[in-house]
Amino acid sequence: MSGSFDNQGFRTKYWHVLEDGRVQCDVCPRACRLHEGQQGLCFVRANKDSEIVLTTYGRSSGYCIDPIEKKPLNHFLPGSPVLSFGTAGCNLACKFCQNWDISKSREVDTLADEASPGKIARVASELGCRSVAYTYNDPVIFMEYAIDVARACQEYGIKSVAVTAGYISPEPRREFYRYMDAANVDLKAFTDRFYWKLTGGHLQPVLDTLLYLKHETDVWFETTTLLIPGENDSDQELNEMTQWVVENLGPEVPMHFTAFHPDWKMLDTPSTPPSTLTRARRIALDNGVRYAYTGNVHDEAGESTYCHQCGNKLIGRDWYVITEWNLGADGKCGSCGTPCSGLLEVEPGTWGARRQPVRLADYA
Repeated sequence: MSGSFDNQGFRTKYWHVLEDGRVQCDVCPRACRLHEGQQGLCFVRANKDSEIVLTTYGRSSGYCIDPIEKKPLNHFLPGSPVLSFGTAGCNLACKFCQNWDISKSREVDTLADEASPGKIARVASELGCRSVAYTYNDPVIFMEYAIDVARACQEYGIKSVAVTAGYISPEPRREFYRYMDAANVDLKAFTDRFYWKLTGGHLQPVLDTLLYLKHETDVWFETTTLLIPGENDSDQELNEMTQWVVENLGPEVPMHFTAFHPDWKMLDTPSTPPSTLTRARRIALDNGVRYAYTGNVHDEAGESTYCHQCGNKLIGRDWYVITEWNLGADGKCGSCGTPCSGLLEVEPGTWGARRQPVRLADYA
């Protein structure tokens, strides 16, 4: 908890007053207990007049059209463009944060772009985006804004994607995912030691989110694990993680293993060797994961989708460019007829690897 704030903020509902007069935020397992004027660890939720308000509603650190594969989502409208945006702050304290300039920001000036939910939806439609992604920092902490954008997007047939660490409490989790069509959840490691030491959080709430998504929603989701040398990349941990996914979430949930590069407070930790990602992918496949991928490195084999039954390449990828498409109109393998899991269309999109910044202020 730190600091104070000047703006009024957007009124929220997941909080309660404690006996000592502080107000507890109930959005995530941190349960920040705040005196008047204090902000939670996330920086964006604060105690104003004895209630929790969201101080960043309607403001963003920037908008950009990305390939959906960059989220990463490989089985959700492949090849399509997604309008991405975030705000500031985060409810975890990852020492290895790869977006620290946004997620660790304590500067309101970071939030230079202002837009209503309706305008975001209209611009996304005008630009031909099939979905909007709440990303860069975790949408859990700006869930009211994300939900309102998602509701506006529904009127245009635009889907919503959450890129999240999954660190959220049960009641807000139910409301948040009611409006999401897809999610990529960071499964940062498979030990509570890692979570506590390097993120300031705990593993179980993330597992609970994954179980909830699988068994109580229709949200399409994939997982991502940033492999950090010496921290979460052992054979034992990768075996335990991938076995848990298959046994509890099912073999069809795609898993992405991505490369760490020195950043934020782990500048002395070496980058992840490509061989580590290849090893992790192989362990996942050997344990029954049907779709395992490598990321943050150039690896066409590790980026492509294969039929788990016959091994035929279903979707070829080179970085974010789709190079092959061997799926029938019914989403089945063109060789053996085995279905490929996900939200797949007759033909892939053609957005490619472009990253196009967008200034919403330029649109009426």
